[in-house]
Amino acid sequence: MTEGLRRRFGGGSAVALRYYVYISDAKVGMMLEQVDPAFARKRSSEVGLSLKVVSAKRKVETPASERVARLERVVRDLDDHYDVGTVDEPGQYFRGRMKLRWGPVGDASVVFFSGATENTVLGLGGATGHVLGTKGQPEQNVVFAPSSMPGLLAGLDAVLAESGELPPNALGSVHMANRTVRGAEQELEFVAKRLAHGPSPYPELDPKPGMKVLLGSPIFVALAE
Repeated sequence: MTEGLRRRFGGGSAVALRYYVYISDAKVGMMLEQVDPAFARKRSSEVGLSLKVVSAKRKVETPASERVARLERVVRDLDDHYDVGTVDEPGQYFRGRMKLRWGPVGDASVVFFSGATENTVLGLGGATGHVLGTKGQPEQNVVFAPSSMPGLLAGLDAVLAESGELPPNALGSVHMANRTVRGAEQELEFVAKRLAHGPSPYPELDPKPGMKVLLGSPIFVALAE
């Protein structure tokens, strides 16, 4: 994956590298226009110019590095000014680092990440086209965006229908998908927008009482290994 970028984070002597597997350009673009429209316009102008002429520093900014720069700006603003919680205690947004299974579901227009903490069953869903290094899926027949709740649940329903039972709501879909949808398991870190959160609809199937279910739409997902 040529766009799966290793990126430098942190301050001082501390250095962290992220290898991105998913970046939602749609969310990043929408949020960047709200939190820092000047940054969005400046970065776009700089990239357009760098593609035509070589700068004095002889450094041409690539679309891949621009993609990450925009993401970094949005995530930094979320951390500074918005309600960013955890998987077990989500705010409007939440971040985490845990083992997740992931892969395409339905007609492959949706990518789904699933896993669980000791207290919460988690599902993250978005458009397969945002997986780095993957060509976007045709959208001429798509009614709802795959990263929206209707689009995400439609993708899950297409898979869950094979079991002969459809859950009554979004939390039920996440719970059932966590038990039935298979995929590659990796240690991942992420920041996501909360879509739905509440008590488990299937407590009899949980490892302990009081489990919650969380559905989110990721802004980014990166390898954490």
